[in-house]
Amino acid sequence: MDIDFHTHGKLAKYLAFSPDYTDWLFSEAISAGLDALCLTEHFNTQGFHDVYSDVARRFSRIGDAYDVNGLLVFPGMEIDVAEGGHTLALGSMEEVLSLNAWLEPHKAKGQFLPFDELADEVHRRGMRFGAAHPFRAPGHLPELSDEQLAKFDFLDLNGKDLARDRERSERLTGALGERLGIPVISGSDTHQAFQYGCVVTRMARRCTTFDALFAQVEAGEYQIVLAEDAAFRVKTAGYLKRALKEIDRLGGDYVATILAGQAL
Repeated sequence: MDIDFHTHGKLAKYLAFSPDYTDWLFSEAISAGLDALCLTEHFNTQGFHDVYSDVARRFSRIGDAYDVNGLLVFPGMEIDVAEGGHTLALGSMEEVLSLNAWLEPHKAKGQFLPFDELADEVHRRGMRFGAAHPFRAPGHLPELSDEQLAKFDFLDLNGKDLARDRERSERLTGALGERLGIPVISGSDTHQAFQYGCVVTRMARRCTTFDALFAQVEAGEYQIVLAEDAAFRVKTAGYLKRALKEIDRLGGDYVATILAGQAL
């Protein structure tokens, strides 16, 4: 089972939720060969609840995931911390929505939760806690104490970082995981379809619950597979994102623009 542990369902945080755009992303994830993904939208994105409630309303639930035309979509969330840096919280749809509501007073810059408080709350809820692209500037997660870092259940070897500097990303993330005894898994960090498949975590077996998923992770029954054209995919996705945001800024319909391309 090829899974992407870090993906987004919106083009940008400030844009309104578009079911059509998210559906396009999911269909392109299938075309890219993914069997599953974790939908880890930014916790302070506009319409966060709408993104997840739409998935829960329209698609059948299987374990902790949702069957989106054969693609397993696991709920999650990307969360900033006061010290600087991003984290990932993975769990049931109920816990993701509940945690997001609990975080409401801490969604603006300058009001983010301290790391320890967030980590403790995520674990109290029985969710998995991860370090998102830990060595990407201007984040400061690696500066936390080893005692704090040990609260992570996994580290994200991120597709964007691999595309920009594979040697550095693998060396630093791998060394941190080895030192702390924390597994390293991968995510594309995509907001646009072209980035899907740049890196995947290839699990030994298909599963539909986080318990089964992380049992394989903790047993090391997976491998990280980086596409030969990963750098091209990430670069192209960046161009697409900028172009679509510019269409929106000029008053155009970026969703209609991208969907029109499917008919070509």
